[in-house]
Amino acid sequence: MTESAASSEGCPQALASGAIPLPAAAVGGPISHAIFRVARTHRMIAGHLLRRVGLHPGQELVMMQLWELGPQRQVDLVRLLDSDAATMTRTIRRLEHAGFVRRSPCADDKRASVIEATTASHALRKEVEHLWRQLEDATVGDTGDDEQATVLRALEDIEQRLVRAAARLGT
Repeated sequence: MTESAASSEGCPQALASGAIPLPAAAVGGPISHAIFRVARTHRMIAGHLLRRVGLHPGQELVMMQLWELGPQRQVDLVRLLDSDAATMTRTIRRLEHAGFVRRSPCADDKRASVIEATTASHALRKEVEHLWRQLEDATVGDTGDDEQATVLRALEDIEQRLVRAAARLGT
């Protein structure tokens, strides 16, 4: 029997600790499994917080770039956020429908669209910044500065390794 115990009726029960056991198929990748679990939970909390202001996860990242950099061509937002064209098109359409961005033709290239944050979205910025701080607090809690710096360095190192691996795979 695995770490999850079966009740007297033979139904599986969660571990008393609440920890998710590492499935046998994932034994070769415990860190990858942990990253998946952390990312899923982080996105769930982000989604909960962002719904309060009418956004979905990922939309706030688009807004942050527009608030920081000003109007951007849609293709540049795709590159900045390491997205794909179809996902960015849907995101922009939803943000436009909500009144947070405005799309206009690029003066230099009529095939390209320039996306800019609307005045209405600027009122949203403080709320998004506050929600982002709440998400950070949920993520690190009372972890000390040194440990946070160590975790951040480890995540940056993992990201760089994954970027190199993705390039080798041609993704």
